[in-house]
Amino acid sequence: MKVGVLTGGGDCPGLNAVIRSVVRKGVQEYAFDFVGVRDGWLGLLKNDVVPLDISSVRGILPRGGTILGSSRTNPFKHEDGLRRVRDTLASYEVDALVVIGGEDTLGAATELSRQGIDLVGVPKTIDNDVSGTDYTFGFDTAVGIATEAIDRLHTTAESHMRALVVEVMGRHSGWIALHAGIAGGANVILIPERPFDMDQVCEQVKRRFEINYAPIVVVAEGAVPKEGQMILKDRSLDEYGHVRLSGIGEWLAQEISARTEKDARTTVLGHIQRGGTPSAFDRWLATRFGLHAIDAVKERDFGRMVALRDTRIVRVPLADVTGKNKVVDPSLYDEFDTFYG
Repeated sequence: MKVGVLTGGGDCPGLNAVIRSVVRKGVQEYAFDFVGVRDGWLGLLKNDVVPLDISSVRGILPRGGTILGSSRTNPFKHEDGLRRVRDTLASYEVDALVVIGGEDTLGAATELSRQGIDLVGVPKTIDNDVSGTDYTFGFDTAVGIATEAIDRLHTTAESHMRALVVEVMGRHSGWIALHAGIAGGANVILIPERPFDMDQVCEQVKRRFEINYAPIVVVAEGAVPKEGQMILKDRSLDEYGHVRLSGIGEWLAQEISARTEKDARTTVLGHIQRGGTPSAFDRWLATRFGLHAIDAVKERDFGRMVALRDTRIVRVPLADVTGKNKVVDPSLYDEFDTFYG
């Protein structure tokens, strides 16, 4: 059997660990042949496929990003996309795909599966918002990076006695903001799941200044104020219909300064959260996902996604987990005093 591997969507720590485990087990245990698809679905549209073997994946376990490249290409937004995907797979005699991606990449995979293409999905995203799995790899690394940034910002905030707003990723779900904000000792945490009250935020900021303490506000990029709409710098759409987020942190700092008459500055972590060496947990989870994904290919259990449930890796139907996001459980709101809105 010949298996194609592709990584789609945003880059993410742990992608190379999946590629490595898929190829190593597939070659050593099942004698499969492998090819890598360049730049996600774009590679299948452009007939851009490269050989993959054990030597190709040697030494990539600790590397961030993806050796195959990635893109936010939606094959169904391109003329004759389905036919071009089929033609590329046929020309390289690819029998099945291992598709590593987040909500959009796996959504396209779900439709391709319905169209008869044999594939297995592997969930990845730093946002941890893919349904059906307790965690996605990349999330732990992103939280660690954001927490370290918050730790460092405490000292400069206190030195200048100013409020600091830290904008982290999270389009639909506030998992990074919640985890990093709690771990970093933030005073206010704002997430997409709950529109926030700007007056309440400013009141909390004032209270911190009154006790001679410089406040830290952590906000997910998709958070929305009750009295307004999503704050955006750029309203152009990608091929999946998403706007490019960012702007809420800068808006918050301006509002805090205007309403409290205190200095407020913004730090946007952006792509820093996605880059660099994956954490030990993300390497472990990504490796397990890869091993189980290639087992599913061997068993021809297609149209499924591997997922973490408690400590076990299970398989779930792609159709059951795509098209919806895993959001922060409302019960978590009540566990921490730092939620406002």
